[in-house]
Amino acid sequence: MMPLGLLSMGEKAEVMEVRGMPQTSPCCADNKGDQPCSQVCRVEDMGLRTGKTVEMLNNKGGGALLVKIDETRIAIGRGMAMKVMVRRKQ
Repeated sequence: MMPLGLLSMGEKAEVMEVRGMPQTSPCCADNKGDQPCSQVCRVEDMGLRTGKTVEMLNNKGGGALLVKIDETRIAIGRGMAMKVMVRRKQ
């Protein structure tokens, strides 16, 4: 496993886990306003979930990354991308 932020442009990988949130913790979609959303919840709500295949579209060293999930493109900050653990696909 490796962080999403270390994938090269054009590489595909499967999301294994999103660090920083316990597995049993409810995410924003289930949260009824009882607690503030974390950055990890926002990423999962955008579609970056365990088991999904992502393709790195832009990783030029500095700033945000552009990834493709299904048919959607999302920009994710480098710090958050380093918390998303992936496994490269051949």
